[in-house]
Amino acid sequence: MPEGWRLVGSSVHARVAVNGDGDVYYKEFLPRGPLERLKAIVRGSRATRARHHNDLLRQAGFTAPENLAWGRLSGGREYLFSATVAGEGVTTWLRHTLTERAGEALTRRRQLLRELGDFIGRMHAAGFVHGDLRTSNVMADYSEGQFAFALIDNERNIYKTPAEGRAILRNIMQLNMLLPCDLSDRDRMRFFLQWRARMTDFSDTEARVLGLRAYDWAMDRLRAKGKLE
Repeated sequence: MPEGWRLVGSSVHARVAVNGDGDVYYKEFLPRGPLERLKAIVRGSRATRARHHNDLLRQAGFTAPENLAWGRLSGGREYLFSATVAGEGVTTWLRHTLTERAGEALTRRRQLLRELGDFIGRMHAAGFVHGDLRTSNVMADYSEGQFAFALIDNERNIYKTPAEGRAILRNIMQLNMLLPCDLSDRDRMRFFLQWRARMTDFSDTEARVLGLRAYDWAMDRLRAKGKLE
């Protein structure tokens, strides 16, 4: 690594590093195999899609990393430098920062979930579906009494109006992939009601069915992983 840079955790299909000031990220997209090269011919490479979806989100008024520089390396690899977005992952807020269930921490925790629901609802209503909407891929920054959110790891996003119901269902399931000790049923409902308020194209029955299916899907996945009895 160059002096001042350090590696950070990532999937096996990428190498990610951050500079010493923490304001620039480097992501190297490692080849996944022959099928990935065929997909790139049709859809564009992973690095190209990441740049494209970052730009689409930013143009629509959502916060996403600013693309700084990109290029190709040997062996079919590509890289992307991007500016860091402010805040910590929602997972960190829920598991480490706002853990107290009383007083100011509880009030802010509830605010986080309501405002997150509004943000995701606006995103879905605008036609964006995130490719991997785990809570660690949503960054939250608290300032002047409000949370501001940003989306990272956008290479697998889909933009289509209206957004497809199955894709939205998967996003809500991904956000529910937290244990009951991290997220109570009331916490989930606070998020869902704010999300629902933005999704005006859904009937009450459609929204209710989607919410229940997303929750059941997430719990089934957690049980399959041995994380839930």
